[in-house]
Amino acid sequence: MVTLTRAAACFFLVLTLMLSGCSFEQHSPIDGKEASNQSQSGSSATAGNQEQAAPPFSNEGPATDHSAGGSGEDLGQTESGKLPTTGSGDAAPSDNLGGSGNESPGAPPPDEPAAPPTDATWVAVGDVMMHMPQLPAYYNDKTKQYDFSPYFDAVRPLIREGDWSLANLETPIAGQSLGYSGFPRFNAPTELAEALREAGFSIVTNANNHSLDRGAEGISRTLAALEAQQLVTKGTNRSRFEAEKLTIVEKKGIRMGLLAYTYGTNGIALPAAMPYAVDIVDEQKMLGDIAKLKEAGADFITVALHFGTEYQTVPSEAQKKLARKLVAAGADIIAGAHPHVVQPYETVEVTEVDGTIRNGLIIYSMGNFISNQRGGTKDYGLLMKVGIRKDNVTGQTTIRDVEPIPTWVYRYKVGKLNHYRIVPLDETIAKRTIPELSSAEYAALTRGKQTIDQRLASMSAAPVTVPAAP
Repeated sequence: MVTLTRAAACFFLVLTLMLSGCSFEQHSPIDGKEASNQSQSGSSATAGNQEQAAPPFSNEGPATDHSAGGSGEDLGQTESGKLPTTGSGDAAPSDNLGGSGNESPGAPPPDEPAAPPTDATWVAVGDVMMHMPQLPAYYNDKTKQYDFSPYFDAVRPLIREGDWSLANLETPIAGQSLGYSGFPRFNAPTELAEALREAGFSIVTNANNHSLDRGAEGISRTLAALEAQQLVTKGTNRSRFEAEKLTIVEKKGIRMGLLAYTYGTNGIALPAAMPYAVDIVDEQKMLGDIAKLKEAGADFITVALHFGTEYQTVPSEAQKKLARKLVAAGADIIAGAHPHVVQPYETVEVTEVDGTIRNGLIIYSMGNFISNQRGGTKDYGLLMKVGIRKDNVTGQTTIRDVEPIPTWVYRYKVGKLNHYRIVPLDETIAKRTIPELSSAEYAALTRGKQTIDQRLASMSAAPVTVPAAP
C-alpha cells in the first residue's frame, strides 16, 4: 500500500513538472536579468516589465491606440515607414496598412501631376474726376439722389473682367454738407462710390493732389463712403494705424500688395495732428513699404503713383528714374496718373541677384477716365488689362499679356444738360456705335486713336533692363 502510494506520488510529481514546463514556454522570453528579478519579486515583476518586452505579433495584427496620444509611433512606424519585425524577422501583416500582400510597405506613392498655374486679370483706369458740369444731368428730383452709373455703361463688361479692378479717384466725395465744387478744390456727391462699385471696381486709390481739397474731414467722409460700398482703399488715412497697415488683396489664391502715393497736395499742408493723412512720395519710405509687403507674402505689388507734369504726353526723366527704381526694388506694376493725358507704358526686365529675370510694368499715365476736360487728348484715357499668372509649383508670380484699351469720353447734350459716357475707342470707331456722331467726328476720333496708339507704342517695343536693388 505504501509502495502504491509512493508510486502515485512520484507519478503526480512528474506530471506537475511537465505541466509547469509547458506553461513557461508560452510566455514571452525574458533575459537573465529579468529572470533574476522574477525569482525575487514573483509574478508582479513580469507585469512590471511587459512595456519593455516586444510583444509577439498575432494573426489579428497590432492593437491601435485610440487615445489622444495615438500616433504613428503607437503603430510602431520607423523613419523608413516600415513596421518593425519580430525577433524571427517576420514582417507585420500587410493588411494593417490597407494594401495587398504584394505591395511593399515602404514603396513611394505614384507621381502626382503638377498643380496647374493660376491665371487672374488686373485692370486699372486713369483719373476719375468730377467737374461741376458733370453733376446736374444725373440728379433725380424724386429720390433727391445722384446716379452716375450711366457713365460706365459701355465699359462695365471690361471693368468686370478684372479680379482686381482699380480706379484713381481724383476728388473728395464728402457730400453736400461740405459743398459741391469743381476745380480748383473739388468735392463730389457720395453716390459716386456706389456707381464705381456697380461698374465693377473693387479698389479705389486716392492719394493725389486733390486729396486735401476738403481737409481731414473730407478724407474721413470720402473713406466712409467708399467703405460703405465694400471698396478697398489706399492713399489716405484717418489714423496712424491705417497709414501703417499693409494692404494685400487676395484673388484666386494670388496676393496683390497695394501702395499709393502722390507728389503733393497742391500746396495744402498736411494737418499738424495728422501728418499721415496722405501718403506722399518719399523714396526711402516707399522702398521700405515694398520690402514690408514682400516680407508679408505678397505675390506681386502694385504701386499707384500720382506724379509727372500735367498735359505732358511723355514721361519726364524724374518719372522714369523713380518708377524704375521702385520696380527694381520689388514693385511689379506702376499705375501712373496725374498728367490728364495718356503717356506711354514700358516693360522692365529686372535681373535678380540669383540671375533670374523678373518682369515689371510701368504705366506712366492712363489719362482721364471720366472728366469734363476736352482738347489736347484730355478726353482720352486708358483701361489697362494685364494677365497675372502664379506658378503653383514654384510659387512664382509673373506678368503676362498686357493689353492697353484706349477709351474716350463721349460728351453730349440733352436739353441744356451735359451727359457723359465712357466708350472703348477701337470698338466705337470700328462699329460706329454712336449714331449721333457725324462722319467728320468719326474721322477726328480716328486721328485721336492713331495719336494714342503711336504714343503707347513709343516705349513698349523693347523692355528696359535694370539690375535688382541692392
